[in-house]
Amino acid sequence: MTEIVVDQVSVQVIGNAMLSVAEEMGAVLRRASYSTNIKERVDCSTALFDAQGRLVAQAEHIPIHMGSMQGLVQALLDEKGASQLRPGDVYITNDPYTGGGTHLPDITMAAPVFHEGGLVGFSANIAHHSDVGGHVPGSNSGDSTSIFQEGLRIPMVRFMIDGAVNEEVLAFVTLNSRLPEERRGDLLAQLAAVHTGGSRFAELHGKYGSAVIDVACAQLLAYARRRLEVAVAAIPDGTYTAEDWLDSDSPGQEPIRIRTAITVAGEDISIDFAGTGRQADVAINVVRSALEATVYYALKAALDPDIPANGGFFDAVRIDAPLGSIVNPRPPAAVAARTDACQRVADVLLGALAKAVPGRVPAGSHSSITYVTFAGPDEEFFVYPEVIAGGAGARSDRDGLDAVQVHVTNSSNLPIEALELEYPLRVDTYELITDSGGAGRHRGGLGVRRDIRVLSGQADFSAHADRQTFPPLGLEGGKDGTTGKFILRPGTEAERALPGGRVSGITLDHGDVVRIESPGSGGYGDPFTRPADLVARDVAQGRVSAQSALRDYGVVLSEHGAVDAGATARVRGDRREG
Repeated sequence: MTEIVVDQVSVQVIGNAMLSVAEEMGAVLRRASYSTNIKERVDCSTALFDAQGRLVAQAEHIPIHMGSMQGLVQALLDEKGASQLRPGDVYITNDPYTGGGTHLPDITMAAPVFHEGGLVGFSANIAHHSDVGGHVPGSNSGDSTSIFQEGLRIPMVRFMIDGAVNEEVLAFVTLNSRLPEERRGDLLAQLAAVHTGGSRFAELHGKYGSAVIDVACAQLLAYARRRLEVAVAAIPDGTYTAEDWLDSDSPGQEPIRIRTAITVAGEDISIDFAGTGRQADVAINVVRSALEATVYYALKAALDPDIPANGGFFDAVRIDAPLGSIVNPRPPAAVAARTDACQRVADVLLGALAKAVPGRVPAGSHSSITYVTFAGPDEEFFVYPEVIAGGAGARSDRDGLDAVQVHVTNSSNLPIEALELEYPLRVDTYELITDSGGAGRHRGGLGVRRDIRVLSGQADFSAHADRQTFPPLGLEGGKDGTTGKFILRPGTEAERALPGGRVSGITLDHGDVVRIESPGSGGYGDPFTRPADLVARDVAQGRVSAQSALRDYGVVLSEHGAVDAGATARVRGDRREG
């Protein structure tokens, strides 16, 4: 048989074509979906796999989904085998312990793709559904103690059989949701996306030939692996360690340590989480697929952001995690709020990598999901879920970003106009929090304050977050950022802070307000080296207070906001002499 040779230009053309298909799938999913969580906040991801189940193209959507779809595709090949897969069949699952997902609201859908009668790959997507049952609306409680409390567990089943929707499975899923019509619409949107991906992928095989596509995929996988190996080889051999702490999982419990050791030997890299704390009593446990996605994100971000997110890159990394730890729990451990722990895993990985590649890793970011759900009866039952943004850590050459998602989340802000149009809620306040970014030569990004008022007769409130005890860390002399908080009925006699960051089932009455304050982020470098005119600008813009300008930066301002150069020089000089 003649060996197929594909030149590198053609490999890149084919690779970009497949990535374009994945991006188109994402556009279809967003435009066809019903829920704000998908159509506005874009909490979804799309991908293509080859016939061996290897990820070959994933759109740049949500890092926590990186590799998560691979669980369903691999299960199809392991349990069914390529010979049992049929055109017109589509499969779904959401179970983290059997289907490769990370928590129950994320439903994965995959379809085998055929060309000229042969299996050539898979089209897949994953989307976060607003409600899949469970003991609280939104199916995303941080204080559940078992996965059985978190909603419907869907084993790998056929959602479409021979081109027709399996109405029994659809009815089974929708019956277990508080929003059955929304679930139906979002599932059919996912179906439209996998059909789009399958059709476009088959067209590529028709255009180039399956033999050429197969060779191009193999070269793309090898290319991604080689990119990582080259990046790793540039790091001095050794073991780089870091640790940080999650807020306690329950009142009275000790905080949970996240520890990692990254070992580099030539082109090889391994990640070991020995020393990480026990699995949690509540829903912040991280299943294997979520841990892997977090590791892949951190390596890609710190070592080579342009590495293609495909199976070749993943195969180059060894990950060890103790069974029974928070990063490798035994079932039926609860996992709904797993991203709280994933964010800390990302922080710890980046902390270790900061020692390996100095100057390329930012200071600590808000690294908290700060997830809220408002739900209840109005004209129809509603469920409003959102993840509130916070500060991104300062970098070695610039300030951190204000009010953004970081690390494993990449969802969008839900515009106030869309929120108030869709739900019986009103946003009274939405603003940056002054001084929430840690001081530094480069200032940390700011967290946000959001006050949400209930306009319906009653509503149920649930939330989970972290970084409410341990602040985002500064780097290279930069100061820490601020922690987050939830405050119920602020400014009234009934005002109270909600302890622990993980609450559910709080009943709110008409007119009640919940204030959400997300964490800021750490600064980078000595604050007294920040140019005084930049500090004055920050004060004028409300990012830094005049008190902080003096206390943290040594900058003295006049009553009109101008820099008093002489007084500033004296204050900074006294600090240096001291």
